[in-house]
Amino acid sequence: MSPDLLVLSASNGENLKLAERFAAAGRARAMAAEVLDLTSLSLPLYNPRTHAASGLPAEVEGLSRRLETAPRWVICAPEYNGSLPPVLTSAIAWLSVQGDGFRTLFNGRPVAIATHSGGPGIEVLAVLRIQLAHLGAHVVGRQLSSSRSNPAKDSSIDDIVHRLQRMEPIQP
Repeated sequence: MSPDLLVLSASNGENLKLAERFAAAGRARAMAAEVLDLTSLSLPLYNPRTHAASGLPAEVEGLSRRLETAPRWVICAPEYNGSLPPVLTSAIAWLSVQGDGFRTLFNGRPVAIATHSGGPGIEVLAVLRIQLAHLGAHVVGRQLSSSRSNPAKDSSIDDIVHRLQRMEPIQP
């Protein structure tokens, strides 16, 4: 069975814990929810020379399929030097070179964004919002920024999941 909600984590630390909390909030709202830890995939860093020499890694098709089958996503990503973490950037880059129809993964898809970062994480959220909007996703207006000194509240996570749940999913 495909999940109603796929929660992507772009780190194996605090953002993975945050992703698990989003999945739990989805399950509490009767959604089938799964976490996908991008750091557990064997995707090489995207490089056009590697792509030209070796083609697409087998993992790209599996990742694309998992993303395609879930109508709603949450992306939990830490801020890396004022931007996206390399594992997320590389995954999106690999997805974008799989063919002309890659944008169908993103077009009209409801997506929520969240971060647990060393600082406020505002830059990663802004960059992620811009990139997802560019790809055609419908990004939830409310986002979640948390840190050690400003931990995520269960009520905030639940509210974001509720907003995401009310958004009309894409039609296959």
